[in-house]
Amino acid sequence: MALMRNPQTPESMPSVVRDFLDYLSVDQGASPNTVAAYRRDLTRFLNDTGVLDVSDVRAPLINSHLTRLSTGEATGRPLARSSIARARASIAALSRFMVDEDLIHIDPMDGVDSQKLPQPLPKALSIEEVGALLDAAASTPGAIGLRDSALVELLYGTGARISELTALYPEDLDLEGEYPSVRLFGKGRKERLVPLGNYAAEAVSEYLANGRAELAAKHGEDHHLFLNKRGRALSRQSAWEIINAAARRAGIDNVSPHTLRHSFATHLLEGGASIRDVQELLGHSSVVTTQIYTKVSINTLREVHASTHPRALKGGEV
Repeated sequence: MALMRNPQTPESMPSVVRDFLDYLSVDQGASPNTVAAYRRDLTRFLNDTGVLDVSDVRAPLINSHLTRLSTGEATGRPLARSSIARARASIAALSRFMVDEDLIHIDPMDGVDSQKLPQPLPKALSIEEVGALLDAAASTPGAIGLRDSALVELLYGTGARISELTALYPEDLDLEGEYPSVRLFGKGRKERLVPLGNYAAEAVSEYLANGRAELAAKHGEDHHLFLNKRGRALSRQSAWEIINAAARRAGIDNVSPHTLRHSFATHLLEGGASIRDVQELLGHSSVVTTQIYTKVSINTLREVHASTHPRALKGGEV
């Protein structure tokens, strides 16, 4: 279910931290140990600073907390540099989440002292890996295979968040027009219309025609597009498990629903789409959020240049 917030209203920090940890677990597929580490760092941050609203999370507050970790004032003993770096990374990840959620408009980490930790680039699958994943999702027979194929095709074909897809109803799809599309509801119920490619449109049409009715017969009252085996709305956690199971069958490690969103954006940019177009398709309020994908594309271009240009590396032939 998409988060519904008014960006003008200050949010409770404990509530936002809970949403962030849920996002890590469900949308990102983080391990229980990773989520537990984030929870420890962020709980300590809240307890040490006493911050209650997102609007109060500013660089001086974060600097003060990190200093208190290094002196031992926050914990009773000074923490190792590695532990402080991990705490800093946890706060940075939470800050990026709040920017992405439109809870704040400026990342407070931009003003935090000391060397800034490198922002991890989102993982993107190769086109071949995406093809293998899509084939694996469609390999289950019957209604379940049709549902899984439609889900994965939509994720990669639209770049949607998993919460946006699990909230869909059949009437949100336009499969009959000249240009098939889906209506998605993002942060704050902000609506956007995203075109569907032929593969995604065909997979969804096949699921609606030959799969969904069989699942709906188990429980006829739920009208969501994607249903579980009991005929009820598919949860985000179940959708993640579908992606993960398909990835295992395809021999691909560490794939989550967000991996397909990252891959969608990266492949568009590598194919020549403008960052503004990708911003609109992803539903980002600010182009700043989308710019991380340009780093992925630049890295790819560097690899291509280094491996193909005769004067890219010393020692190469002219």
